[in-house]
Amino acid sequence: MRFGKKLLTLACAGVAALALTACSNGNSSSSSSSKIPSKITKKTTVTMWYALSGQPETSLKQLAKEFEQKNPKVTIKLENQGSSYNDLQAKITSSLQSPSNLPTITLAYSNWMFTAAKNNLLVNLDSYIKNKNVGWGSYADSNIKSSLWTSAKIGGKQYGVPFNKSAEMLFYNKTLLKKYNVKVPTTMAELQSAAQKVYQKSNGKVVGAGFDSLSNYYMLAMKENGTNFSSKINFASAASKKVINYYANGVKAGYFMQAGTQKYMSTPFSNGKVAMFIGSTANESYVQQGLNKKYSYGVAPRPSTWNIQQGTDIYMFSHASAMQKAAAFKFIKFVTSKASQLKWAEATGYMPVNTASLNSSAYKNSKNQVPKQLAATTKHLYYVPNIKNAESAYMQAGSNMQTILAQAQKKQSWTSAINSGASKFKASWQQ
Repeated sequence: MRFGKKLLTLACAGVAALALTACSNGNSSSSSSSKIPSKITKKTTVTMWYALSGQPETSLKQLAKEFEQKNPKVTIKLENQGSSYNDLQAKITSSLQSPSNLPTITLAYSNWMFTAAKNNLLVNLDSYIKNKNVGWGSYADSNIKSSLWTSAKIGGKQYGVPFNKSAEMLFYNKTLLKKYNVKVPTTMAELQSAAQKVYQKSNGKVVGAGFDSLSNYYMLAMKENGTNFSSKINFASAASKKVINYYANGVKAGYFMQAGTQKYMSTPFSNGKVAMFIGSTANESYVQQGLNKKYSYGVAPRPSTWNIQQGTDIYMFSHASAMQKAAAFKFIKFVTSKASQLKWAEATGYMPVNTASLNSSAYKNSKNQVPKQLAATTKHLYYVPNIKNAESAYMQAGSNMQTILAQAQKKQSWTSAINSGASKFKASWQQ
């Protein structure tokens, strides 16, 4: 996720494959259906915070304009809160001290919103979802995957509505892989071998591969090896070192890369400096825009059993008026509709949250490559658990990896970095 410029680092959700069972509708609601206006009867402004740029921001603005044309009494005031999701999170967190300064709705990860939910600053959206005038009447009628509804819950209550979701894919330079006679990898072992071949056959001029999100890399690699992401993980254990060394040894040898100062792997990929990278599905729009014209790209399933479900949901703040809340939810319903999600997915590379969009021939026959590979790479989804301090630990794991890979790049020992990282990782769970 380029966070702000693309979807990437933070992933949001739980410790197991997402269940495809029906979402429970038994949540209590902070607002009964009788209090929800059936129509928008007066001029109403809905303010929405986000942190998107490039095509995602353009697409969001287009959807807002479409909605306003169909709902002339409503103005959607979009406010960009920075160049990254970290900026957006910081803005939300600081504004919780003065709730009147909060917007009507915001994009956010559920892990950001624990304090807001605890302090009754969020609206339990259950009654809006079940309301047939501004909502769908039921969860099933929304056509949003039940597993995505689950990941937008906090404390068992439906505070969020899934919006821009993604998984990770393998992006590869077709031109370079063909030149060096390297097959597209389907496993992590094959990825390592393919990366080595590219680096060797290019005489070190092209790095084989890299991962956009170090936090995702660590969490999913641990899961691949049978360990769920929790406070029970010992960052300095043998299992953890195996995961760490896979990447660090490659960086030391030169065939793996970390984004580093370039921030996102799509930058060196577009310049032909790296042949493959693993990153969010949302990368496709950036690759299309930036890839050097002498290269062509391909997209393949992430070479692992498990994949990440990441991306933000839309949350509503309780300080808004009844009319603002109703108008805001009508907008939420609009942007998650089949037609809107088709446009959104086509323009941005995000995964449609609407199953009618996801399963449509229009989506599967898209000019983009991600839709053709998405089903194959999302059979087993995993995400950051919605439990206390999980997000901090997730981020600390990525920070630890960054420090370790920096040592590896200098061809220095990273043993001390693992040990100090273990203490920081443990502390992140206990803060």
